[in-house]
Amino acid sequence: MDRGRTFDAERWPMAADLYGEMQLEAHPPARHRWRDYLPGAFVTAIAALAAAWLADHYAAPIVLMGLLIGLSLSFLSQDKRTHAGLDLMSQTALRIGIVLVGARITAVQLAELGPWPFALLVLIMLAVIVVTVASARLFRQDRHAALLAGGATAICGASAALALYSLIGDKRVDQARFTLTLVGITVASALAMTLYPVLAAQLGLSDAQAGFLIGASIHDVAQAIGGGFSFSAPAGEVATIVKLARVALLAPMLMLVGLWLARSGEAEGTKARIPLRLPWFILGFLAVAGVNSLVAIPRPLTDAAANGAQALLLLAIVATAMKARLHLLLDQGWRSFAPIVVATLTSFLLSLAAALSL
Repeated sequence: MDRGRTFDAERWPMAADLYGEMQLEAHPPARHRWRDYLPGAFVTAIAALAAAWLADHYAAPIVLMGLLIGLSLSFLSQDKRTHAGLDLMSQTALRIGIVLVGARITAVQLAELGPWPFALLVLIMLAVIVVTVASARLFRQDRHAALLAGGATAICGASAALALYSLIGDKRVDQARFTLTLVGITVASALAMTLYPVLAAQLGLSDAQAGFLIGASIHDVAQAIGGGFSFSAPAGEVATIVKLARVALLAPMLMLVGLWLARSGEAEGTKARIPLRLPWFILGFLAVAGVNSLVAIPRPLTDAAANGAQALLLLAIVATAMKARLHLLLDQGWRSFAPIVVATLTSFLLSLAAALSL
């Protein structure tokens, strides 16, 4: 596939897929007609609605439901008629969803958090990523897969995993491994939402400490907020601010990952340059967050943006799972979950130490 839309693939072979697509068609036509997208988009939408219904009626994590339903329908991706629509949902819908996530972020939220707790969040994020990548060699895992697990755990779970994968690309982390990572971090987040409030109560943490611990360590936004309010209303408010501050770190983390991937290409002997142009969805995320900080956007619009982001990210998750080749998952051993376990434990322990220091 021609990836020269961002870089000259012949001159910069490692940088060419730095903002790589997520397993797009191997030989796409020169131009799709609108009806070419309908089969794949239609089955993705039906699967996403089913996931939302199950999550609403059985109090199950919507991301996990989307993953499981998408995996169960992966046979549909063998039909070429679904390829264009699945590519659209797993790539374009994802990136628009990331832009809309910026509507959750304001500078006021970061100011309410305070400089010291925010600095702790930054340190925790960096430490989780570094420790997870460093542990990859111990478990004989690929460092890019460990980077994916560490970054997703440090920021906001499945949303961050999707954004990171759009940078890392399927040449560095195959679709089966990416799907396995999504399943792992979703299950870990669901378990954390159940266990962390109980552990906080057993440790005798205050509302502010418990809110910081839960907001700083649980991966998914909704589960972090739900876990905080299950402890107490004041803890839920703190967890919400802390978690949204972590989401605000998504764009800086993606910038750092892009720079690291470019530098690693140079270290391997290629002539890749550090890209100066950021992907449009990162710029869009920053722009929306900036507007939301400077202008009082009406509540209905911010609610619509939040709901739209959740819907688009669910569509992207379902489409990504549907494109997974299940037989490749059988080749993944127990060590494939090691980076997720390391990232989760590191995030919890560091967040607990930070909460105790407040």
